[in-house]
Amino acid sequence: MLKSIILKIELTKAFLLKFLKFGVVGFSGVIVNFGITYICKEWLKLNKYFSNILGFVFAATTNYFLNRIWTFQSDNPQIGTEFVKYFAVALVGLGLDTLTVYLLNGKLKWNFYLSKIFGVGVSTLWNFFGNLLFTFA
Repeated sequence: MLKSIILKIELTKAFLLKFLKFGVVGFSGVIVNFGITYICKEWLKLNKYFSNILGFVFAATTNYFLNRIWTFQSDNPQIGTEFVKYFAVALVGLGLDTLTVYLLNGKLKWNFYLSKIFGVGVSTLWNFFGNLLFTFA
């Protein structure tokens, strides 16, 4: 088990390309997230927190399909199970992002946006390795 994990995270060109693809998909998710949140909050006049949740759900869903097809090239026929795993990893990532911002900004009084950069970094690493080793393993 440990040997297969080590093989999956060996710093090869293929591994780095996969991480780069994951980053590109993640960036597209930011656009989807902000776009859906904006449409729901500003145009549809929905509650800002509900709009934010919808933005996250839409982004996680589009990211799942893009990562399934492009980044991890999964052919797993159990799409529903795979999606649930992906979404669970994403939710933990959201929690880690929020916790990081809370600790750095709320407790240590760092600048909010600097704290957010660290939160995004932590959650990106979690999401990549969680999906590499769990969702698409």
